[in-house]
Amino acid sequence: MTNPAPAPQTLMTGLVPGDFGWYLGMALRGYQTRFEDAVADLPGGIRGFQILSTVVHRDPPNQLALAAHLSIDRTVLTYLLDGLVSAGVVERIPDPADRRARKIVATEAGHQLLADYEKRVAAAEADLMAGLSDSETGTLAALISRLAMDVHRAQPGTSPCEAMDHLP
Repeated sequence: MTNPAPAPQTLMTGLVPGDFGWYLGMALRGYQTRFEDAVADLPGGIRGFQILSTVVHRDPPNQLALAAHLSIDRTVLTYLLDGLVSAGVVERIPDPADRRARKIVATEAGHQLLADYEKRVAAAEADLMAGLSDSETGTLAALISRLAMDVHRAQPGTSPCEAMDHLP
């Protein structure tokens, strides 16, 4: 009886080809679950948080730029914004550069709400990373951000939301 050949190793020492994807998927699933719980009562959930965070921290010039930055279909964005506007979190104002377009700005309540939700999200992220030391967490964050930006540069139209939507 012959012994089966050992599985080939990837460039990552000790990993069988395909294991890396499984690890990323499990980490993403753990992150998604915690993130969803942290923002569950925010209009639009995760997407509502991403919109509010982008409006506050990135200040896109108009609604179209916001949609492009988040890789959200304009029609879907309109519905998400309707919920955030109704909640008094953001408002639509005429784009100073193009009166036909709308710029999305956070209200004072929206700024405060984002600060509260950022604390919740930070706690969820800390919970996910609880098994790592501070040094390991810093190293992982630095490496995963570098890897993500490399992928983004190679595939600029790719939506990270699609990846989360298609997890098994």
